[in-house]
Amino acid sequence: MAFSLNPARWWPGRGRRTPPIAEEVWRRVREDLPLLAGLDRDETHRLGDLALGFLRHKTIELPHPLDLGQEDRLAIALQACLPILNLGLDWYRDWYALILYPDEFVPAREWVDENGLVWLSREPMSGEAWEQGPVILSWADVQAGGVRDGYNVILHEMAHKLDMLTGPPNGHPPLHAGMSDARWASALGMAFADLRRRLERDEETTLDPYATESPGEFFAVCCEAFFEIPHGLMADYPAVYDQLRDFFRQDPARRLAPVRC
Repeated sequence: MAFSLNPARWWPGRGRRTPPIAEEVWRRVREDLPLLAGLDRDETHRLGDLALGFLRHKTIELPHPLDLGQEDRLAIALQACLPILNLGLDWYRDWYALILYPDEFVPAREWVDENGLVWLSREPMSGEAWEQGPVILSWADVQAGGVRDGYNVILHEMAHKLDMLTGPPNGHPPLHAGMSDARWASALGMAFADLRRRLERDEETTLDPYATESPGEFFAVCCEAFFEIPHGLMADYPAVYDQLRDFFRQDPARRLAPVRC
């Protein structure tokens, strides 16, 4: 199907004209993204509409030469919009740029230790989200997210953006009416502690060990697993899966076939 967008639907005055996307382009991109499998016709159409809105109101900036075609841009937008399929584009408000580097990038950061000494950190990164600022991604890592293995840098950074709606990322985005802050904190907190214990015992885990860096990273890694390997997350941490299902208003385990990680 070809998607068209009503220019008045998303934040009038900020948009740019977006050329229509032909059915064959949409089909190729969708087939190359296995995490979209199982979406029904209505969900597919709504996701396409959101993706066009995303491309219309977010700029994709390329600091270095990069051959990025229409299909590439659509693939980025579809993955970015999957978490907000049943939430709406307003959940990505207050930021307007996605910066794409060819490969890992190395931001320079200063930090002060407990003794007052200033240190400069230069750590390679595959993705980064700034509070009320841009999302920065490595194109090489975006391309590596084409399989359902629990690693998807786009989903990860979009999760941070949702988390940042309540301030610095702490693993607790704004919850819907009827959801319990206490149950959310309990489910994710207990799973976070359990994952740390399992890694200390050198046990294999479904979740990437990077999840233990902080509660914010734990939430982001869980979101990757929720959309890519939902059966694994549900098996290890069913309470976390239930909370994410209620938050995203989606149930990927019902539409996706299990995969072996």
